Amino acid sequence: MIFTHDTKDNVLFIRLSGDLIGENNSADVIEVVTKAIQEKTKNCIVDISGLRYINSSGIGLHNTILTKFRNKGGEVYLMRPSETVQKLLVITKLNAIFQIIQSEDEVLKS
Repeated sequence: MIFTHDTKDNVLFIRLSGDLIGENNSADVIEVVTKAIQEKTKNCIVDISGLRYINSSGIGLHNTILTKFRNKGGEVYLMRPSETVQKLLVITKLNAIFQIIQSEDEVLKS
């Protein structure tokens, strides 16, 4: 998995691509999230349009991000899931837990 991140308008943007299968850089993602929350960032958009595959470790990473932000009164949005990932979100019923968006404007305008 490859990830990049930046912050804009008090929203943390994380972009994930490749296969999210619990690689060592998941800890790096959590470190970025923790630092953003410490800096009072309230919301996070995770662009998952570049993900080809997610396994249970990858789902765990998303759940950790969600828990950290919600514990501080924030929210996590998953942006543009591929068809394969969208099916996984439906099968696991995670689509009922995460807010799925198609563009960052949906969050930034609100």
